[in-house]
Amino acid sequence: MQQALTHRSASSKHNERLEFLGDSILSFVIANALYHRFPRVDEGDMSRMRATLVRGNTLAELAREFDLGECLRLGPGELKSGGFRRESILADTVEALIGGVFLDSDIQTVEQLILNWYQTRLDEISPGDKQKDPKTRLQEYLQGRHLPLPSYLVVQVRGEAHDQEFTIHCQVSGLSEPVVGTGSSRRKAEQAAAEQALKKLELE
Repeated sequence: MQQALTHRSASSKHNERLEFLGDSILSFVIANALYHRFPRVDEGDMSRMRATLVRGNTLAELAREFDLGECLRLGPGELKSGGFRRESILADTVEALIGGVFLDSDIQTVEQLILNWYQTRLDEISPGDKQKDPKTRLQEYLQGRHLPLPSYLVVQVRGEAHDQEFTIHCQVSGLSEPVVGTGSSRRKAEQAAAEQALKKLELE
């Protein structure tokens, strides 16, 4: 488990391979749960629900619920810059933990663990427009009101090529100031910004 909590900035024996494994296991477990919970829902809605449940900010929420930030092993640079609060690092660590638990046990054990973590979220989720990704929902909201589409601008990229964090400003008609989103890729940062814009527009 120590390796699952180790960021590459702290050691050459880090958690990225475990993260790769955990990402696939999480996707399988959530897909299987949705398939059996929603026997009449089509593939498109199930894909959107799965995306909602496994996206970075959902995983980061789980990490905060577990206080994982306090357990991370980070290099001096990441510690100084507040890496233990970075959404991308928190999300990656949850996936790495899933990978680590699987290797230390079996698929049944890790499946039950994930279902326990996600019980409330699985109980609350439902098919429909809310499962569309934030950028799509924001665009549809603005188009429905004949307003200009949002503009996304990269204002900062920090970190090394293998572990970058993007900061995006999203300008939306009806909001006086740009909305800020961060993520481990430009796409994820844009989605995070769009989600914040939706919250400000009271669509959440």
